[in-house]
This record gives sequence, structure tokens and C-alpha cells, in this order.
Amino acid sequence: METTQIVVLALAVVAFVIYRQMRPRPVARPVGLIIAAVMVLAGLGGGGLVDPRHTALSLAVLVAELLVAAGLGVLRAMTTRVWRDQHGVAWSQGGVATLIAWVGSVAVRVAMIALTSLLGLASSQSSVLLFVGVTLGVQFLVVARRASALPTVPVPGVQTAR
Repeated sequence: METTQIVVLALAVVAFVIYRQMRPRPVARPVGLIIAAVMVLAGLGGGGLVDPRHTALSLAVLVAELLVAAGLGVLRAMTTRVWRDQHGVAWSQGGVATLIAWVGSVAVRVAMIALTSLLGLASSQSSVLLFVGVTLGVQFLVVARRASALPTVPVPGVQTAR
């Protein structure tokens, strides 16, 4: 894939995910995690993640990018409202803070691309896919963890073991 196609694909996925995150949805649906896994695999499979002219520096930048991606995923997950309905189903919904965190995430990614260029490293479109996949995956995992920590809601008419 060409760089423009990769960027358009990544932006389309992020737009789709943001749209979904702004709407109430059950946490148990693994669609987001599947999308994240596909993005990570595409990023890893695309190659070019390490600049062979500057192996150590490019590896350090890649690790920093992945740590930042994970941190931003945690940040967005913490801005997401998580609750259980009367049937005990866990739900999540992003709000204004989640949207602001997404804008910040995109800005940070653009800044990291600029930093990579300033350091004289070869740019890889695969790193965009990897970054998006990691940040989405971490966000979905943290939201799922928060949902699993919620107290269960008793369902009327159902006997529970004592």
C-alpha cells in the first residue's frame, strides 16, 4: 500500500471507532479488539518499522511510539463512561473528554512523525497502523477491565447461589 492509502485507511478506522465510541454499546462485543488486532498485524506485516541506517535510534523511537500509543489508550479508556444496565450487561460510551483525548492522540501521533523526520529516520507508513492498533487495543482492554470490575446487578426472578 502507498503512504496516502495507509493514512486514509488509518484515519477511516479512527473515525469509525470514534463514532462507535460516542454511542452506548455493550462492552462484551469484541469488534474493537478485532479491528485493533488487524491493524497491529498489518503494521507488523508492512515492514519498514526499523531504519536500517539507524537501527538503535529507530528501535528506541519505535518503542517510545508504542509506549505513547499504550498510554494514550489508557487515557481515553479512563474518560469512557462504563456502567451495567438492569440486566447486568456492561456498557460503555465516550463523552466530550474522550473526543478531546482522541484529538490529542492524533496530534501526538503527528508530532511523533515530525520528530522521526527531524531525527533523520526513514518514515514508515506501517508505524501508523501499528500505533493505531496498539492504542485501540489498549483502550478496549482497559475499558473491558473496568467493566469487569463493576459490581454485578441482580436480575429479578433469578436465584443466585449463596
